[in-house]
Amino acid sequence: MKGVILAGGLATRLRPLTWVTNKHLLPIYNKPMVYYPLETMKKAGIKEVLLTSSPDHAGHFANLLGAGEEFDMKLYYAVQKNPKGGIADAISLAKEFVKGEKILVILGDNIFNFNLQDAVKDFEKKEKGAMVFGVRMDTQSRQYGVIELDNKGKVISIEEKPEHPKSDIAQTGIYMYDSRVFSFVESLTPSARNELEVTDLNNFYLKDGTMTCRIIDWWIDAGTSYDELLKANNLVAQKVKNGEL
Repeated sequence: MKGVILAGGLATRLRPLTWVTNKHLLPIYNKPMVYYPLETMKKAGIKEVLLTSSPDHAGHFANLLGAGEEFDMKLYYAVQKNPKGGIADAISLAKEFVKGEKILVILGDNIFNFNLQDAVKDFEKKEKGAMVFGVRMDTQSRQYGVIELDNKGKVISIEEKPEHPKSDIAQTGIYMYDSRVFSFVESLTPSARNELEVTDLNNFYLKDGTMTCRIIDWWIDAGTSYDELLKANNLVAQKVKNGEL
């Protein structure tokens, strides 16, 4: 199984911080933000990872991370020429890298400490399908995609920022896909935002009944606002001091 970390985008909501560099290189307490998904991949046993970024910042990542030696993995890079292309568009860049394997995708600004190793092992045994990860929180704020599950953990629906959430499970930026993901991306059409949406991609798996979900304990989308960035720094600092990270 191979890993893909998405570290592109314009990060307009974090300007002027992101006039200097990519948001995924901003610090979360004592490490650059991108270290967290890389360390998660390492713990999960992933040995080869593709990092996607924008043309302006690809060199910044290469200077920091090199070929992945620090993380005991092989690290590769791909450039998303259109930073507004969307998550599904960025995933499509991994087609040649993946070569028919299943993939673990993590958005580079997602901060969490859940060990994905067991989920990766279980998913590798499946013939086909996808897995998403959720966290229980206040979904009434309409900031997040919302996952609805049946009593066996199978996903019934995923709605993007619904007015009337069907559950308290917010969708995180952690995904596992089988090799069909690339043909599904090729079938997508741009949304009203002119992006290839990951929710539309996930709906292919929903329709054929092969999407499952795991619940994680905590998660912060650190790239969405100054407040979430600060929250991530404060929480990680506390967990490091408590020996939890």
